[in-house]
Amino acid sequence: MVDTSMSTHPFDDDHLNEECAVFGIYGPSDDASAHTALGLHAMQHRGQEASGMVSFDGSQFNAHRDIGLVGDIFGSEHVMSRLTGYASIGHNRYSTSGGTIMRNVQPLFADLEFGGFALAHNGNLTNANTLRRELVRRGSLFQSTSDTEVIIHLIATVRGESIIERMAEALREVEGAYSLVALTADGVIGVRDPLGVRPLVLGRNGESYLLASETCAFDIIGAEFVREVEPGEMVVLDGGEPRSLRIFPKQPQRFCVFEYIYFARPDSVLEGKSVYEARKNIGHELARESAVDADLVVPVPDSGVPAALGYAEESSLPFEFGIIRNHYVGRTFIEPGQEIRNLGVRLKHNANSAKLKGKRVILVDDSIVRGTTSRKIVQMVRTAGALEVHMRIASPPIAHSCFYGVDTPEREQLMAYQMDVEEMAKHLDVDSLAFISMDGLYRAMDETQRNNQLPQFCDACFTGDYPTELTDRASTDSPQLSLLTELQKT
Repeated sequence: MVDTSMSTHPFDDDHLNEECAVFGIYGPSDDASAHTALGLHAMQHRGQEASGMVSFDGSQFNAHRDIGLVGDIFGSEHVMSRLTGYASIGHNRYSTSGGTIMRNVQPLFADLEFGGFALAHNGNLTNANTLRRELVRRGSLFQSTSDTEVIIHLIATVRGESIIERMAEALREVEGAYSLVALTADGVIGVRDPLGVRPLVLGRNGESYLLASETCAFDIIGAEFVREVEPGEMVVLDGGEPRSLRIFPKQPQRFCVFEYIYFARPDSVLEGKSVYEARKNIGHELARESAVDADLVVPVPDSGVPAALGYAEESSLPFEFGIIRNHYVGRTFIEPGQEIRNLGVRLKHNANSAKLKGKRVILVDDSIVRGTTSRKIVQMVRTAGALEVHMRIASPPIAHSCFYGVDTPEREQLMAYQMDVEEMAKHLDVDSLAFISMDGLYRAMDETQRNNQLPQFCDACFTGDYPTELTDRASTDSPQLSLLTELQKT
C-alpha cells in the first residue's frame, strides 16, 4: 500500500520511508488483540498515519481502524474490550502527503463466499492498475483505492475449494512485493512474495504463534523468534504447529537491502542478520573506503547513529552527538508559512555547538534523497562553528525510484539522478562527500561482491535493476504504481 509522492511536509526528514507493518497471532488465549496492539506499537516506525485491527472470537469478527498512532487508537479499554478473540491481525500505515480516508486503512475486510476475510499488506503490486481495470471490467466494485483490495477481489473471483487454494491462485496473478497476513474463521495466514522483497517473520509465545514484519514485535510481548517466512511460502496458523505450503517455486531471493540501511528498527534481526550490526558494519566499510582527516564523527540522528559508530571505530576518531534531535515534533502542530518552512529542520535537529565549534566534522547519514534536509543540516553545523564539514553516506547514491512499497519521489527529483557526487558536494556546501560503494555495501552485508555473483538483495533504488516486471509503469502514464494516487483527488 503505497502513496506515489514523497512527503513534502516541512518538518519531515528527507528520507525514503517504509510504507507499513503487519502483525498476526493465533492461539488458545483470548488476548490476541492486546498482543497485536503491542506488536504494532513496536513497529510504529513503519507507519504513523493510521492503524487497524481485526479479531475473531469464534463466532464473529471484530474490527477497529482509525487515523493516528497505535497508542492513541488502541490505548482505551473501551476499544480493546470490543476486540475479543483468540486470533487477530493488525496493520500500521505510513504517513503520506495525500489526504487520509478511512476506506484505505487496513486491515481490509470482506464477506466472501466462504465467510469473513480480513487482509493486511506490506508492499506494492506492480501490476495493480492492470488487474484492477480487468476486475472492474468483469464487474468488481471497489470500495478503496488500495492495491490491497485488488488481492481481495482476485481471491473472490478465482477458483478453489478452500481459502488457501484461492489465495495461492490469486497471488499467482500478481507482480511486485508483498508480505501479507490474513484472518479467516479458520485461522491466520501469512504469505511472502516469491522474491522475499519485504520481510515477514514467524514467532511463538507459549501455545500461540505469531507473524510480524520485524522481530522487535516479538520482543515487546516476550515471544521467541522461530524463523523467517521463506520467499514464496504460505504459513497457516490454525492450532498446533504452523503449516507450511510452498505456493511458488524457489528462486534467488531479492530482500530489500534498505531494510538494513534505514527501514527496520536497529534491534530487529532480519534474514539472520542483526540490523544494528549491519549498520555498524556499513560504517566500518565506509570509513575504509573514504577516510578523511577530521576531529570527530557526528551522526545525523537517529538513523545515522549505528553507521557513525562504526565509522568512528574504524577511523579511531571520537564519536560525538553534535546534532540533537527533538523527538516530540508533530506533523501538524503549526500551519507553516514560508518563514516557518525555512526553519523546519531546526524543529527536529539542533546543533550542539559546544562539540562542533572549531572542529573538522564528519557527518554520517543513512542516505540522501532530494538533499533538502542534508543541505540545511550542513548549514546548521557550519553556523555552529565547524571548521570543515565532510559528509559520509551509508548507502550508495539513490538514483532510481522504488516500486515495491517504499515512498519515493519521482526519479527526476532524486539528487543523485540530477547530479554527480562532485556536483552534489558543491550543492550541499560540504568540503567532501562520499557514499559507500555497491561492493562495499555487499561486503558489509557479508556477501560476495556483486560482480562475482547475482545480487542477493533488491538494490533497484541504487542500480535500476528491478527484480520484477513493472507492468503498470509500462502500460500507463502514472509515474508510480500505487492506486493511492487517488488520495490526492479525494
